[in-house]
Amino acid sequence: MQTVKMVVTGPFAAGKTEFIRTISEIDVVSTERKISSDAERIKDATTVAMDFGRITVDEELVLYLFGTPGQKRFDFMWEILSEGMLGFIVIVDSSRPETFREARGILDTFRGYAETPYVIAANKQDSEDAWSPDDLRIALKISKDIKVLPCVANDKDLVKGVLLELLYSILETMDLEGAG
Repeated sequence: MQTVKMVVTGPFAAGKTEFIRTISEIDVVSTERKISSDAERIKDATTVAMDFGRITVDEELVLYLFGTPGQKRFDFMWEILSEGMLGFIVIVDSSRPETFREARGILDTFRGYAETPYVIAANKQDSEDAWSPDDLRIALKISKDIKVLPCVANDKDLVKGVLLELLYSILETMDLEGAG
């Protein structure tokens, strides 16, 4: 059986935990803790170490999803969680442009950890304030060859679509390495 480790990362309150909960076939192992600060207005708990979920694609392929903490004070976990990853997803709350610069910084950090495929999930596309994936691409200065995909973290079909796009990129990379 082949296992594929994917990391789900992005700024605080972008939708990482919800994304993993929506698709995981197991109860998500989560390290959320109550928040006691101004951030409470956005949400009442935050991931402090990681979220973990699993998806069996078929008898031969299992995806392991590792969600990172979004708060900068927990960023020491990012490098630990990135070890052995075959690809990553940067989830961006496309209705909160004030987080776009941070999302770009997280993207650059993860690209520094490993040269693996990645996609951008333009989350909260169901919000009337959401930037389109094309506008988000421009704001984040993402090249045309990287997929910026529409997402709503609690919509199983959209989450599945984001994961499949990353999986296809990973498998393509593995095929190229095997052929070389």
